[in-house]
Amino acid sequence: MPAGEVLEIGPGTTLRVIAHDEARLEVEASYDGPGPQPPAHLHPGQDEHFELVAGMVRTRIDGQERELHAGEKLDVPAGTVHQMWNPAEEQALLRWTTMPAGRTLEWFRELAAVRAGEPLGDPATLLERYSDTFRLAGG
Repeated sequence: MPAGEVLEIGPGTTLRVIAHDEARLEVEASYDGPGPQPPAHLHPGQDEHFELVAGMVRTRIDGQERELHAGEKLDVPAGTVHQMWNPAEEQALLRWTTMPAGRTLEWFRELAAVRAGEPLGDPATLLERYSDTFRLAGG
């Protein structure tokens, strides 16, 4: 079990694996601020649950924007277009659960490897290879 594994998946964005099995992947995500908006995306077969532990994040879900503050929770059903980022100076920390886990951990490992300059596979085909896990909105 990869509990404790830490992955840097983007500028100022790290994930620490809390739990992983077929049913779920739970990570603790930290977002330095202010951070860039990720691309609008969806997960075709997975639900996500977020609980903000510290700081604040801004979300855009199906085009509706809102702020999430410490102690608040958010559920994003499979197939829902969304984005989440930290626009504030203070670091944001949240618990993030993906259900079922699917290949989400492998996706995060590939993102971290590409970021580190050591792709596990062909970076040009990354979105195609993980289309069961992550899809850009509108494509």
